[in-house]
Amino acid sequence: MRIQDFHHALAELGAKPCHIGRVSRAWLQGRPLDTGTRYQSAENYLPLSVRQGLPELEQTLDRLARLHTHHPAADGSARLLVELGDGQMVESVLLPRDGLCVSTQVGCAVGCLFCMTGKSGLLRQLGSAEIVAQVALARRLRPVKKVVFMGMGEPAHNLDNVLEAIDLLGSDGAIGHKNLVFSTVGDLRVFERLPRQRIKPALALSLHSTRADLREHLLPRAPRIDPETLLELGEEYARQVGYPIQYQWTLLKGINDSQEEMDAILRLFRGKFAVLNLIPYNSLESDQYQRPDFEHIRHMVRYLHGNGVLTKVRNSAGQDIDGGCGQLRARATQVIEVSRLRRKQRDVAA
Repeated sequence: MRIQDFHHALAELGAKPCHIGRVSRAWLQGRPLDTGTRYQSAENYLPLSVRQGLPELEQTLDRLARLHTHHPAADGSARLLVELGDGQMVESVLLPRDGLCVSTQVGCAVGCLFCMTGKSGLLRQLGSAEIVAQVALARRLRPVKKVVFMGMGEPAHNLDNVLEAIDLLGSDGAIGHKNLVFSTVGDLRVFERLPRQRIKPALALSLHSTRADLREHLLPRAPRIDPETLLELGEEYARQVGYPIQYQWTLLKGINDSQEEMDAILRLFRGKFAVLNLIPYNSLESDQYQRPDFEHIRHMVRYLHGNGVLTKVRNSAGQDIDGGCGQLRARATQVIEVSRLRRKQRDVAA
């Protein structure tokens, strides 16, 4: 479902643009659709035909994103396993300081070697209303003042729906433009279309290495844009919108944490309007990749920051619950599949 379908359904009920805006804002705030204005109750503001049709419409919207399981973590975050209308599941993450990470696809086609989501491949796109519904759901639990498109999926591969969601969240959703963060491995369409949008989000680019060959290995189906070109494209956008590009660097022990990489970062980032986010890999003992030890991470931050690159450590939220992106969905899918097989075995035995 797309946002325009929601607005069209309201128009079919007899809603005028002002009514559509009122109902849309109520939904995005996680409130009942028949919420009135500050000065008027719904009975005095919304037409009767609209009020009569809202219960059915509200049920339709509620089915877009339903809370399947809720996993609070010690760091103040909470991972939400969200069930969509067709039974597929995605993950959203309530972040500390009123943030929310949302998914844009079921699965992902990029296939990053260190990402659980990529192992399932792409199953389907999320409609713009399904993306926004994750925000409406989260706002029933706690305030949301920042939305990052860093959950399951590659936003650039679902660009029309993601841009529609950003436009609504940055207007009726009352979220500041730089608090809407579009995360991507890099796609030329992103750099062509984002500058033309009414609402221009902040941009986060997945870098992970200064070496083109290593980056291509780690991100096997990402567009073949070398790191130097990627930073040039990011710099142009940063200067247009007036806030820095966030470059994401998942730290993999012995892979991209060397002194050579750090020195190359200094050369690559010199003079750039940028922030480097080091993200220690959320590893399990059995994983192919592991996170560097704490002392080495601290050394990297001191070295890079001390030499002029604004560097931050961004730990993946919910690490105490093994909450790396895609892990909740993978476990839930396994449980559902085991239950299905057991039911089938019981039926055969009967």
